[in-house]
Amino acid sequence: MTAPADTPASPPRRPRSLAQGLVEALSERIRSGGLRPGEKLPTESGIMREFGVSRTVVREALSRLQASGLVETHHGVGTYVLEPSGGADFRVDPADIATVRDVLVLLELRICLESEAAGLAAARRSGEHLRAMRQALDDFKTALDAGGDTITPDFRFHLLVAQATENRYFADLMSHLGSAIIPRTRINSARFAQEDRGVYLARVNLEHEDIYGAILRQDAEAARAAMRTHLSNSRERLRRLA
Repeated sequence: MTAPADTPASPPRRPRSLAQGLVEALSERIRSGGLRPGEKLPTESGIMREFGVSRTVVREALSRLQASGLVETHHGVGTYVLEPSGGADFRVDPADIATVRDVLVLLELRICLESEAAGLAAARRSGEHLRAMRQALDDFKTALDAGGDTITPDFRFHLLVAQATENRYFADLMSHLGSAIIPRTRINSARFAQEDRGVYLARVNLEHEDIYGAILRQDAEAARAAMRTHLSNSRERLRRLA
């Protein structure tokens, strides 16, 4: 039986690992002075050629660098190196998230972190935040209908909620964790839920829409509740197997 498209067969080759490697390479270049504050990073195409990675990997890596405060992107202009903050980096190695129990432990952290993030996002979101979230949800639905990769837009939606808090530390934590926070990057969540993959992902999509709707209405309590329900549903499906 063929594994679902969202269940990578070879963990070392996951886009997550490539993105993290690119983050580390660019971060080291910035910290060593190879890229100085105020300097413009190479274009996406230039980074793709230099590191031999896809555009998706480059965009995820740049998103993580931006969330960690190392760079700032000006749409239509480029990405620029920021002055160092002097703070220590937070690190959780996604390679350590290998079992159902590991995923459950991470979900406990996410329930606390992301529920509050959703409430703050509802109070502070801008029109630009909403447009980006809407695009991520539309991309998720398009990928779902086509049987393609839903992990990338899934992670992007959660990261965008964190960014909409206007507190960079929420986004920093999410960014460093990366797409490994999505349980189906580590395990076949649909199989564990004893559901057809399409049915399972459609339910995930509806839960995302509930979160987005509450943020759109600026209903902080509803946003917290919707995010808690979404993550708790994942936890309860997996808890039966731990």
